[in-house]
Amino acid sequence: MNPTPTGRLVRTAEGYDLVLTRTYRAPLADVWASVTEPERTARWFGAWRGDAAPGRVIEVQLAFEDDAPWCEMRVDACEPPRRLAVSMRDEAGYWPMELLLSESGGATELRLVHHRPAGEGLGDIGPGWEFYLDMLTAAREGAEPPRFGDYYPAQKAYFEALPAEGAGRS
Repeated sequence: MNPTPTGRLVRTAEGYDLVLTRTYRAPLADVWASVTEPERTARWFGAWRGDAAPGRVIEVQLAFEDDAPWCEMRVDACEPPRRLAVSMRDEAGYWPMELLLSESGGATELRLVHHRPAGEGLGDIGPGWEFYLDMLTAAREGAEPPRFGDYYPAQKAYFEALPAEGAGRS
């Protein structure tokens, strides 16, 4: 499999946003459940436990990482069924991100937005998010999950070379 990277880099007032999008022929509520219910997130990202309310910290198992570690993730905002903002801090850095959902014409668009103060590290981050979103797609479709080796390092150069949309605008 040779998955095609879809991420784009958008300049913001705070730095950069790495934006990846997937579209599903499914109702908004069903896609929302895929990204918020622990038994469904376990299929593509990892299970979680705790009180998932804004300002609270939950524990998430990164089921598809080496040793499947548990980590803390703060729920920064939860606006069902359209927006979930979370942040995580680990040895690799600070990971603030949002999942934004919208529905139109029987399809739901999911945008993963990873906020980055600097556009650094995209060659390592981007392929991982492409992999996880394709894991979500495979889980939703009952298809065979992708292999991480098809994403990294194959997509590293693509993400390192991303031009920032909106660069130079005030």
